[in-house]
Formats: sequence, structure tokens, C-alpha cells
Amino acid sequence: MTQIQTNTVAGPQRPAVTSIAPRAEWQAIVARYEQANTFRAIAQVVTTIGPLCLAFYLMYRSLALPYWVTLLLAIPTAGFLVRTFIIMHDCAHRSFLKWPRVNDAVGLVTGVITMTPFSRWRRDHAKHHASSGDLDRRGHGDIPTLTVREYLARTPWGQFRYRLYRHPAVLIGLGPLHMIVLQRFPGTENGVRDRTTSNVWVTNAAIAAGFVGFAMWLGVSAVLLVYLPAMYLAAVAGVWLFYVQHQFEDAYWKDHEDWDYATAAIRGSSYFKLPAVLRWMTGSIGLHHVHHLGPRVPNYRLKRCHDENALFHDVTVLTIAESARTLRLSLWDEDKERLIGFSDLARKTAAATN
Repeated sequence: MTQIQTNTVAGPQRPAVTSIAPRAEWQAIVARYEQANTFRAIAQVVTTIGPLCLAFYLMYRSLALPYWVTLLLAIPTAGFLVRTFIIMHDCAHRSFLKWPRVNDAVGLVTGVITMTPFSRWRRDHAKHHASSGDLDRRGHGDIPTLTVREYLARTPWGQFRYRLYRHPAVLIGLGPLHMIVLQRFPGTENGVRDRTTSNVWVTNAAIAAGFVGFAMWLGVSAVLLVYLPAMYLAAVAGVWLFYVQHQFEDAYWKDHEDWDYATAAIRGSSYFKLPAVLRWMTGSIGLHHVHHLGPRVPNYRLKRCHDENALFHDVTVLTIAESARTLRLSLWDEDKERLIGFSDLARKTAAATN
């Protein structure tokens, strides 16, 4: 997501936060699970890309039937696209396979399949891990979030634009389209084109070449009617997963001087507890607190790392039903140190004026 401009207003001073565990202790824990397993990685590629190709084929064949059949088939196809993205995600952390260059190669290919420029995304995602939960370093791969004071300091037009952006229909419905389009253009680093620019254009060229090739083989309309709905649903799922993993009521946000990496990983990331089939489709990314503390832990070791270590058990757990309630949360309340909704702010403001 793009970085939003904020007008930071100083809040009350709070004491520094003690880390959830000494650095040496949690580093020793995650280190035990960081070893990549070549057999499991290859098995994941085979059981992801193979079924994905089959799912696309079934969608193509279903075009002879009413289109709603194709749209129904787009749902499991999107699931395999999400799983493909998770493989790319692990390659970005160089945790998927033992060899950095092979990780990069797999990441580039899976990035093309999911319309994601691998190198640029890897750079931005690394910044997200390094700053998640830090109020002074927002805007790196996270959902733009204003504090109450920042929101109140905005003009009525600025408040309206923020409320519109945070509306679920825009955030979850249009946000994925914005993300897909935005990734087609090189970003800048401090106003200067960086070394990931070429990766964006290479990815775009590969996507274009793939589209032209399949269009010449199957027809333009067939390619669009098959790939676009599956890709859109996968992007919606991706935005939703990322949202619920960091946007919940008692999420962790601190000013930079009070911010702690380990505490932000555990307190600022949820455990999105999914049914087994969805956990498989999403590469166990719902165990997001484990991933944030140990980004080099492959997705196929996250569950075991969580289950075997009490460090990861005191975490906010969300089910699918519970996660839906997080959509009302839009502002960080500096006084209560929790996310609140616009209705909560209205009640708070009314109480303060009485």
C-alpha cells in the first residue's frame, strides 16, 4: 500500500516497553526452525503449480457452460494463486530453499504468475518487517492508519478521504485492483529510481509475453475471462489476510523510541486461525506472529514452531467470524492504546464535550 502523509501530534509520554523475551532467547528459538527442507519445498511447488494449471484448464473448459460455472471455479483457482504467492513470499525471505539464487529464480517465476515484481516487493516487504507497529515509520507495506489526533487535525475533506479509503468496500473491494495496477510502475526511493526498477519492467514484459502467447493460442477473451477473476479473488484474499494480521483492537503500535521488534512481532501480529484446508492454501501465513519474529522460518515449519514454544501462545487469536469485526477499526487511539472505529471516536468526542 502507498504511504500516507500524516500530521503527527505529540501525545502523552509513555514508559519504554520491555521486550517479550531477551533477544538471545527468541533468536535461539526461531533458529531451530529456519533450516529449509528441499524435499518439502519441491513438493510444495509441485502440489501448487500443478493444481493451479489444472484449475486454469478447468476454468477454460467451463467457458462452454454458463459463465457462473467459470466464476465458481475461480474460487479454488484463486486459492492456488494465493499459495503460489506464499511461495514467492518465502523466496523473498530466502527461506524456501537452501540456495539464494534458486530462491530468487523461483521468486521471479512465481512473481510473474501472481503479477508481482519480485525484487521490488522483497525490498518493500523487508521494510515492513523492520517497522511493523512503529508509529514513526508507517507506510512500508502496511494498511495506512491514522491516529485519532492525526485524523482530527485533518480538514473535513481530508477526514472524508480517509473515511472513504477505510470503508470495507474500498479497502477490500477496490484496494486489490489498486495494488495490481500500482505494481506495474517502478517506485522511487527518496525520489530516485532504485535498482528494482528493472525488475518491475522485466516482470511486466514477462506478463505481457505470457498474455500474448496464451491469447494467440486460446483467444483474448478466454484468457481475460479465466485469469482476471481468479487473480482478483486472490488479490482480495491477500489484502484481507494482511489486514486481519495487523489490524485488530489490541494491536501493538508505539512511538519509535518505545518500539521493540520482538514485542511488535508477537503483539502486533495476530494468529488468524483458519480451517486446515485454508491454512494449507495460505501456507500457514495466519501464524503471522511466528513469521514476523522469525521471517527466515519456512512456511512449512511455522505451525510446528508455534506449537512447540510457549513464547508464541500469548497472542491475539482470530477466527474467520471474529476477523469480520475488525473491519470497523480505523483509527489508533493514543490514549487507550488500541484501534477504534469512527463510531467510537464520535462517542468519545461527545463524552468529552458534555
